[in-house]
Amino acid sequence: MSSHKVQVRRVYDAPESSDGKRVLVDRVWPRGLSKEKAKLDDWCKQVAPSTELRKWYGHDPDKFEEFEKRYRAELDDPERSEALDGLRADAAAGTLTLLTAAKRDDISQATVLAGFIGGARSS
Repeated sequence: MSSHKVQVRRVYDAPESSDGKRVLVDRVWPRGLSKEKAKLDDWCKQVAPSTELRKWYGHDPDKFEEFEKRYRAELDDPERSEALDGLRADAAAGTLTLLTAAKRDDISQATVLAGFIGGARSS
């Protein structure tokens, strides 16, 4: 069983003391949110879904299963391995909170990513 604690939260929600390291995993900066208010430790755009995949998906719940399959295939790309290794190291060091601007974090790339790096989704 993994000792990592990886959780997923919306970037617009107020930070909590239990967040640990806060990493935004969206490709595009969240609309209307200042860097100061976001209180991020890192912005890891390298692991975000491709623009093409993001636009195809559009956070349509009916497409989530196929989105997850396609996104996991993108995450297997060697160009993403360094960023993924960094997130895994962050998770091994303590709580890692993956942040997204998606209205529903349960069908977001952050949820898929949490599973991919060894965590279970919780918010």
